[in-house]
Amino acid sequence: MPTDKKWLFTLILTALLSLTLLLSTFSTTPSTPSPANLRRDLNYPPAFAYYISGSSGDSERLFRLLLSVYHPRNRYLLHIGTDGSDEERRKLGSLVNSVSVIRTFRNVDLVGKPDKTTYMGSSSMAAVLRGGSILLKVDKGWDWFVHLTALDYPLVTQDDLSHVFSSVRRDLNFIDHTSDLGWKEGQRVLPIVVDPGLYLGRRGQIFHATEKRKMPDAFKVFTGSPWVTLSRSFLEYCVLGWDNLPRTLLMFSSNIVLSQEVYFHSVICNSPEFSNTTVNNDLRYMVWDNPPKMEPVFLNISDYKQMVQSGAAFARQFAKDEAVLDMIDEKILKREGNRVTPGAWCTGRRSWFTDPCLQWGDVNSLKPGKHAKKFKESMSNLLYDWKTQSNQCIL
Repeated sequence: MPTDKKWLFTLILTALLSLTLLLSTFSTTPSTPSPANLRRDLNYPPAFAYYISGSSGDSERLFRLLLSVYHPRNRYLLHIGTDGSDEERRKLGSLVNSVSVIRTFRNVDLVGKPDKTTYMGSSSMAAVLRGGSILLKVDKGWDWFVHLTALDYPLVTQDDLSHVFSSVRRDLNFIDHTSDLGWKEGQRVLPIVVDPGLYLGRRGQIFHATEKRKMPDAFKVFTGSPWVTLSRSFLEYCVLGWDNLPRTLLMFSSNIVLSQEVYFHSVICNSPEFSNTTVNNDLRYMVWDNPPKMEPVFLNISDYKQMVQSGAAFARQFAKDEAVLDMIDEKILKREGNRVTPGAWCTGRRSWFTDPCLQWGDVNSLKPGKHAKKFKESMSNLLYDWKTQSNQCIL
């Protein structure tokens, strides 16, 4: 081989070796699996159990939402209703299984046999209770239960959320509630409705009975936002029902329009054990029409500033792939593509082509960001209101 060709061959070989060495330097091989190092008790940050539900066509939205609220310390249960196909459930399972940290910590489950849910019917409430009972069974260490849907998105990181909740009593429940039923008494509570998803085993529209009932004497009916953050102890009370109150109210609520706006609120406010653990807020940012319709308006980029200033933990509702979600990812969550939201537990090098959460260290550590400050101020105000009211449920 001529000298000049040897020199060229050596140069190319050296370049290839250098490139190989460079790529190996930025290897994204996960660090030693560390689920055994996870600690959960009052000396460590709180953990959350997320029940995340969706409908047909929501597999990608549920996956994005999961990534946005993911943390190794938490537990997650995903559910696509019966209007979704088995193929969608398999797709969601494949997406979840593609994330190495989730494969390692094994803290995400999917409901294999979906629930039949009817809009405005009590089968939706039954699905939430079933989700809560599963989370109670599969994980004994989490502190609060949070229900999200594919229309929701977080406004804080999980490090922010756990940091702020570290100063909160772990028996407190965040439930927007009131005993002033107003027009809901005649249109929601007194009419008797039948949910085919609950009684007939099929999904459809609720239908009304010809008669109405009287308001009960044995307990007082409360209503409010269906979006709740419940303590583990209260959810256990609702699921296990060691006295008759949860079961009585479950039977009463099964024939109510939108029982999710009544059940938890009425159980907690009629229970001597839990009635003073209610913080009157749902921790959500929502915008309503005037007069309000059945659902809040869809949020967009014009709502971003108000969302950030609200001090809320979550917001709803969002259209699929709404541009403001990308803003939240970039400016608040610091999340890119199909990656989980980074936290103090992520120790890998951060760049456009490497995911810092492919390597991890102490999963019990927290590093709250600047957006935790507004949420902390909001939480402090809520707790002040809670402490200064002798009985949260008399309104």
